Amino acid sequence: MDYMLKLSAFLHVLVALLILQLCNHTNLCYSATPTLVPNKTYFNYITTSCNVTRYPKLCYKSLSIFAAKIKTNPKVLAQTALNVSLAATETTSVVLNRLSKTQGLNPAESAALRDCIELIDDSSYELQGSMREMRRLASENFSFGISNILTWASAALTNCVTCMDGFEGNDNIMDEEVKDSVLRHARKVCRLTSNSLALVNSYASGDQG
Repeated sequence: MDYMLKLSAFLHVLVALLILQLCNHTNLCYSATPTLVPNKTYFNYITTSCNVTRYPKLCYKSLSIFAAKIKTNPKVLAQTALNVSLAATETTSVVLNRLSKTQGLNPAESAALRDCIELIDDSSYELQGSMREMRRLASENFSFGISNILTWASAALTNCVTCMDGFEGNDNIMDEEVKDSVLRHARKVCRLTSNSLALVNSYASGDQG
């Protein structure tokens, strides 16, 4: 339908703006200058690191663009993964809010979307909390800091999964396009957050960088 096409075009612009914002606020992006072009070692490091995650292909795809910044630093890798998860969560929040304004939604769809919006917004808040903890992580309270990071990120994952639960298995009462759009975006958030948790755990159990 025309609305979904317009939404898709809007999302392409939104993702570009979020990546730009991510670069500006976190300094995770690199310019296309010869001195900052990542070498093969950095890409291989990301590939190997992503093998500990549940979704290694998505892990590599989402993190390899930051290879020149990550290099072979496990802390920067974990921090970048959390940042990417947050960007996806914020994109999904915008998608859900726009979908909630779709004409002709039935009461079940409206209620599920309201619940999902609240849950995804909670996930965004929790991922921000995990990132704050990561930034102030210090060697003297490393275990305590890691525990807090994992607690925040785990809560974000739980909320994302709960959002999806509200839409799965409701084929008879929900518009398929609305349902598929919600599940597609929420699923990506869940998978990126799951990967972030794995990379934080990997960082915590190895080199503290």
